[in-house]
Amino acid sequence: MSSLKHLKVSPKEAHTATIIFLHGLGDSGQGWLPVAKALWSNFPGLKWILPHAPLQPVTINQGMRMPSWFDLSTLDKLTDSKYDDERGLLASIASVDALIQAEVDAGIPESKIFLGGFSQGGAVAMYSGLTGKRRLGGLLALSTWIPLNHKVPQTLTTHSRDIPIFWGHGKDDPVVAYEFGERSVDLLTRQLGFPRVPAGSIFARPGLRFQTYEHIGHGTNQREIEDIKLWLEAALK
Repeated sequence: MSSLKHLKVSPKEAHTATIIFLHGLGDSGQGWLPVAKALWSNFPGLKWILPHAPLQPVTINQGMRMPSWFDLSTLDKLTDSKYDDERGLLASIASVDALIQAEVDAGIPESKIFLGGFSQGGAVAMYSGLTGKRRLGGLLALSTWIPLNHKVPQTLTTHSRDIPIFWGHGKDDPVVAYEFGERSVDLLTRQLGFPRVPAGSIFARPGLRFQTYEHIGHGTNQREIEDIKLWLEAALK
């Protein structure tokens, strides 16, 4: 297991919490640095860690080597587990967990560590949070899906149902279709009993908040960033 290179945005005051956020396919931690900086002043004790995915061949891009958390062979069947690169996914989860352990070793409790990601990075974050040993403070899932969904009912940890989740997805996403986000949320709430955040509420612990963004494609916007800010404010109390 190799150590992930990453960017770090240090807190402006005493370090009390950490968020590790994983970028999407072909991107780097640099791509989400503007969001971290935009939210920096709102959370004086929060440290941001923005890892860079390793370079590897990606089937969907004709085998071209690029930053990727695992191999992808299709975007049309993201909730069909037979297309998942389980080995690559689990390797990335192990590397991310090493970053979490470093924060724990530095004195940050798991309950004050948040794991999130966009698109492919969100898939890593969600599977890690749902099936891992960590009792995290929360999960952020943006424009993503749950991989290895056929295994989730068997690998789900009991404590994962207590982890608050913010899930945002653009209705017009042409890359990770909105329906895959819906299916993943339905797996958690309808099949596995994850409670939803009550209508009109920003946050609940436990609670999954699924926020839809009209006229947004594969990306984020100011409204979603504001929603994340409000959710994090509540989660960090």
